Amino acid sequence: MADSKEKLFSDFSPVSTEQWMEKVTADLKGADFEKKLVWRTNEGFKVKPFYRMEDLEGLKTTNALPGEFPYLRGTKKNNNEWFVRQEIKVECPAEANAKALDILNKGVDSLSFRIKAKELSAEYIETLLKDICAECVELNFSTCQGHVVELAGLLVAYFRKKGYDLTKLQGSINYDYFNKMLAKGKEKGDMAATAKALIEAVSALPEYRVLNVNALTLNNAGAYIYQELGYALAWGNEYMSCLTDAGLPAAQVARRIKFNFGISSNYFLEIAKFRAARMLWANIVASYDAEDKCAAKMRVHAETSTFNLTLFDAHVNLLRTQTEAMSAALAGVDSMTVVPFDKTYAVPDEFSERLARNQQLLLKEESHFDKVIDPAAGSYYIENLTVAIAKQAWDLFLAVEEDGGFYASVKSGKVQAAVNESNTARHAAVAKRKEILLGTNQFPNFNEKAGDKKPLEATCCCGGHNTCEKDVPSLNFDRAASEFEALRLETEASGKRPKAFMLTIGNLAMRQARAQYSCNFLACAGYEVVDNLGFPTVEEGVEAAMAANADIVVLCSSDDEYAEYAVPAFKALNGRAMFIVAGAPACMDELKAAGIENFIHVRVNVLETLREFNKRLLK
Repeated sequence: MADSKEKLFSDFSPVSTEQWMEKVTADLKGADFEKKLVWRTNEGFKVKPFYRMEDLEGLKTTNALPGEFPYLRGTKKNNNEWFVRQEIKVECPAEANAKALDILNKGVDSLSFRIKAKELSAEYIETLLKDICAECVELNFSTCQGHVVELAGLLVAYFRKKGYDLTKLQGSINYDYFNKMLAKGKEKGDMAATAKALIEAVSALPEYRVLNVNALTLNNAGAYIYQELGYALAWGNEYMSCLTDAGLPAAQVARRIKFNFGISSNYFLEIAKFRAARMLWANIVASYDAEDKCAAKMRVHAETSTFNLTLFDAHVNLLRTQTEAMSAALAGVDSMTVVPFDKTYAVPDEFSERLARNQQLLLKEESHFDKVIDPAAGSYYIENLTVAIAKQAWDLFLAVEEDGGFYASVKSGKVQAAVNESNTARHAAVAKRKEILLGTNQFPNFNEKAGDKKPLEATCCCGGHNTCEKDVPSLNFDRAASEFEALRLETEASGKRPKAFMLTIGNLAMRQARAQYSCNFLACAGYEVVDNLGFPTVEEGVEAAMAANADIVVLCSSDDEYAEYAVPAFKALNGRAMFIVAGAPACMDELKAAGIENFIHVRVNVLETLREFNKRLLK
């Protein structure tokens, strides 16, 4: 077998990078290689169109091993298991317990309880955790930050009462001093005092993580990948620096920190992000305590992003969250939550929660993602991405440290300003279709109506009126699709659905391509679109449009033919409907001089153009 393989490969002569570049250059026919094929990422580095073995030369990442410092390839040696987590918002502890027991029988092995602090008591905890084997599942708890120490004490007392081996229990308590500052603009309490008391309260639970880095918040606010990672490292380092200065051993602090990351749809970059995160964090912890390598293991929970979820064509959210879950699983996270597809407009029901659970179970049971550790290792592409993201994130981490650390940067609003700037930039990219949201700003479902669906956006504590007082600036959580959704909902609420008629004429290939482009463009605002096979004259096309009661007539032809067809069509229409030319022909200035105002093409801002159309059509 080995001999036959050797012979097979020997039949092919090696191809050098220079030969590849010669072929690429020839195929480009004079076009600029950098502009055409090199991807300039939002993360601040360039990605080449192809990588070869020589691109691994000098990369130290290829020497890493699973389960060994600096944990680039994961903290596990024998498998790639992760916990499947589902969150339960506790309104009634008995009902929450019943739901927990039910979903534990359906594949979940990690529970996350959101608890009301005012109801905390020993009886409350006992009712909530009744018949749940704490040694068999991971248990995670969130409550008011001022009551985390009380919660920890109640949990320890309950576990002791039940006779558990406390050294085997895995879970977390979500204490995070900085997250409320970022999300709500509120600063409250004494971080060092609470953190020290909390660590002391869970001293009997060595596997419980209680100091949380909720970088998921940054992800859901539209942060770029390098920002999420760079700020997360600074966030974690703030705990390390503050608490070691307060007298706690570095290893003890590090073993209590948990990172909660979001997962965007950038498949390969997300794989690289988690690999880089473990490596960088391990080195940060080692700078405090170089002897205890195990303390440098990053504990990572991952959750699919809400920033890119959509209200329209909502089942596409399943595709988004599935690729995101794949990225995190392949990257070796410790636990994961897949957000239900309908979270943008409804409280997830039993059906959507079941789908979300099964998305992870399919990765385990059908695809066996839990069997292979770091399958991306050695990939020319992903190894280079890992190094590139690590460098960008590390540079940001150093910049934050130079500014006085994470707390100082949040207090001054620098972190919020940077992430909000990214949020604005990403909305602009969505508006221009530089960032695609399938079913929203590209290829919408032409006949879908929202009906009773309304977006459930995150709001401030004042109810979204921006009237409350804030200690620091807060993040903007407007989803990427929010502006397009508002536009389409406006159309639907008006009771008048504009009809766009494609006047197709001339060159067959061009008229079909431009009609398809125009249909997709205008349907993003919820307009009815009518395509056609073609007309022999523009006059016949205009009359057919009027017979169809069209509000918009879109002329679809080739650039060369617009000089012949556009003005006659415009005159034949004679103001009876809005007239649009699909494209940006060389004769555009002449057409504008003739009174034609509307052109749609790949360089226009889709959102702003449709907003202007709505102003004119819905009045």
